[in-house]
Amino acid sequence: MKKTGWAILLVICCIGGYLALPSNYYLRRALVHLLPKIDQYPIFENRIVKAGAPEPWKISEKYNTLSIPVKYIPAFEELGTVAFIIIQNDSLLFEQYWEDYSPNSHSNSFSMAKSIVSLATGCAIDDGFIKSVDQPVSDFIPGFEGFNGKQLTLRHLLTMSAGVDFQEAYSSPFSPTTKLYYGNNLQEIAFGMKEIEEPGKRFNYQSGVTQLLAFILEKATGEPLSSYVSRKLWTPMHAEEDALWSMDRKDGIEKAYCCFNSNARDFARFGQLLLNKGSWNGQQLVSASYLEEAITPDSSLLYNDTDEPNKSYGFQFWSLNHDGIQIPYMRGILGQYVFVIPERNAVVVRLGHKRDKEYTSQHYPQDIDTWLDAAMDIIQKSDNTSNSNQTF
Repeated sequence: MKKTGWAILLVICCIGGYLALPSNYYLRRALVHLLPKIDQYPIFENRIVKAGAPEPWKISEKYNTLSIPVKYIPAFEELGTVAFIIIQNDSLLFEQYWEDYSPNSHSNSFSMAKSIVSLATGCAIDDGFIKSVDQPVSDFIPGFEGFNGKQLTLRHLLTMSAGVDFQEAYSSPFSPTTKLYYGNNLQEIAFGMKEIEEPGKRFNYQSGVTQLLAFILEKATGEPLSSYVSRKLWTPMHAEEDALWSMDRKDGIEKAYCCFNSNARDFARFGQLLLNKGSWNGQQLVSASYLEEAITPDSSLLYNDTDEPNKSYGFQFWSLNHDGIQIPYMRGILGQYVFVIPERNAVVVRLGHKRDKEYTSQHYPQDIDTWLDAAMDIIQKSDNTSNSNQTF
């Protein structure tokens, strides 16, 4: 028994010593906080994305006169929806919140932040800080020279075709994704990626690639990402509330691949910007040509797992076809979505704790059909009511 007790004590000491290593800071945090959650921003250092000229959405005459159809309610509840809103014709048509969430509640964007980084890249090109999406990464970060004679460019980062060795996996405490999320040295992880394949061949979703893009933006613009996004997007779009972008440490850098914390109403502004082709109140915030390319899947790339042509991903934006309507959208790992529906002049936002584990043939989680079907039903009924009230 004494030998067994000493053996157990030795194992505990070894584990404790391993966890105490400075390089395992992220692992200690992961063991305490476990899997990522939508309301964890208080455990991180955060940089403010200032809302410098707040203006509320106009309120539609039909605001909240309709409800989510009963047949969709089970999915809304089972997947832990906390916010669902619809903007149509530049006005707030519908909103509903669950738990203790409200129009002012912050929730993590998770990978919807990647789309924000893409928009910031478009702004940096418009400003002349970046020459084009085909500018070499090595112009900003020496060491990323490409592979097999093919140069690595910003286009490859934007389209997730960089050919680096980053392994995307939130479920493993030892993955680089977990290190990005809970760690305190984003630069070490992003700059430590190795080029192992020719870029521009395969679509391989990698959060480390977006983080590398953020370092490029900071170097190109000469200011923190949060400051640039505030100046070029958040303030001109008249966001109502300051956002919080979680960082790796105090005075560090934003977790650009995730962790932009805001509310449903203000997230919708990114969708409205896409709907307006980059314009807001007559001011062109991002060039229409960049946005058109950003929301168009690069079909020259092959999915890494199936060898099929990529039909779902552009420049850090997703795209799908829903009942014949092409819908660009932003997507986060726990069911964070901003959908843009041009045919209905509408934007739909869903925030929540979970998404469906099953995927459709279009490479999107099946719960998306629920949010879009519910929104379409509400919009259609609202349109029909408006038409029936017309006098001739």
